Amino acid sequence: MNNSIHQFMTKGIKNLEKVFDVYSHDLSKVAEMVSGVSDSVLKFGRSIIAEEWEFCDQLLYDRKDLRPGWHVIRRDTVSKLTSLGEVTYQKTYFRNPKTGERCYLLDKLMEFQPKERLTEDAIARILDEAADSSYRKGGLNASISGDFVSKETVMDKIHQLKFPAVDVPEEKRKLTTLFIDADEDHVSLQYLTDKGELKDSRRKTFMPKLVYVYEGIDMEGDRHTLVHAKYFGGGYEGSNGVKQLWEEVYDYIGKAYDEEVLERIYVNGDGAEWIQSGAKAHGKAKFVLDKYHMHKYIIAATSHLLDSVQDARSEIWRAINGKRKWQARAAFEKILAATEPESKRKAVETSMNYVLGHWPAIMNGVRNRKDNIHCSAEGHVSHIYSDRMSSRPLGWSVVGADKMAKLRVYKKNGGDMLVLVRYQKEKLPEAVGSEEVIYSARQMLIMEQANRRRVEEKHADVPTYTIPYRQIKKIAALKNNIWGL
Repeated sequence: MNNSIHQFMTKGIKNLEKVFDVYSHDLSKVAEMVSGVSDSVLKFGRSIIAEEWEFCDQLLYDRKDLRPGWHVIRRDTVSKLTSLGEVTYQKTYFRNPKTGERCYLLDKLMEFQPKERLTEDAIARILDEAADSSYRKGGLNASISGDFVSKETVMDKIHQLKFPAVDVPEEKRKLTTLFIDADEDHVSLQYLTDKGELKDSRRKTFMPKLVYVYEGIDMEGDRHTLVHAKYFGGGYEGSNGVKQLWEEVYDYIGKAYDEEVLERIYVNGDGAEWIQSGAKAHGKAKFVLDKYHMHKYIIAATSHLLDSVQDARSEIWRAINGKRKWQARAAFEKILAATEPESKRKAVETSMNYVLGHWPAIMNGVRNRKDNIHCSAEGHVSHIYSDRMSSRPLGWSVVGADKMAKLRVYKKNGGDMLVLVRYQKEKLPEAVGSEEVIYSARQMLIMEQANRRRVEEKHADVPTYTIPYRQIKKIAALKNNIWGL
């Protein structure tokens, strides 16, 4: 670090002086000034990082007692892409003659994955941007210096992601009522698994599921918000996938809430089988039909009635609110009798079957109005999934759509991308004998800090660049600019 600081003091500051000299003659060139300062500071930062890594590697190179049994093979010049940009440095490749093991001991010390060119902070930036925009923009966002990676690299990172369980509060919350909303999106498929595989004509869409648990709705202000909402989502295909999804949801509820106090859980949705199965998976859960979809079917059954539209809809709603199924059936049959085109009759029959077929779920909502049951799943699916995955003409693989859905859910839950990146790390098996090396090296690094400070004291008299004449020039330039206004 000391060499980088000294170089910055002798060269970097002079470059900054040139930047500000130009700026002092034309105060409108703010962008050029900021860009010049940014380039100098970023270059300085990368230099410090490179020197720090080379300092650690030099210890391993010089001190044989830190690496017993390991011999130097060669020193390589390598690069890592950090969030500050490309950092180029040297590291040493070692070999253990007894075991035949070869490795960069510095990588072991810093817990770098083999052949990984990106540092954790750069990957976190990539994931954060890719979750919101595109793989291409995620790659462009790898560093603030403009260094980037390809969209294929971003895709590979996302396809390999593993996700932790949803965080739970430290203490269980005590509530009598909980709400669960559930729905799914329809995402266009381009490839079944990996890029290059032909699309199966029998399967054109992927349907990521979204489930979220919340305690109620905060009605204060213009914008209503869910109270302590937690989100779960992804592909979860097939009966086993659905079972896993609901196990994760109810496992979270069991860890986050006192189930001895909890009396009821309302599961709200459009009546899909996978949603109803979730209501059956918990003894205190009841399925409630989403009013949005119910209203949509009632509109479809009555939209062709012209002047009598409102009367027909009111009759159906009176039957529902009065909890009279026979009256609802009579209202639909009356509409059927007044409907002639076969296509319209099919729409009315479909709507009638939907409403009457879900009558118990509708009554669960009507009988429990006091619990203020609502469902906003359509809006949440649009915000969490559709905005990124299906609102534009995009094509996904099954793996990519599943991982992106989970990444969007992770971000919606307030997940930290750096924490997610570190969650991917697998504990790699240590090369034989390297345990002692890493332990000794870490201890030695602590001891070497005192030596470094003593070295830095020798450079305490490095001159700082305070140039009175330059300040005089700046004052003169300011006066000239002001007088010219």
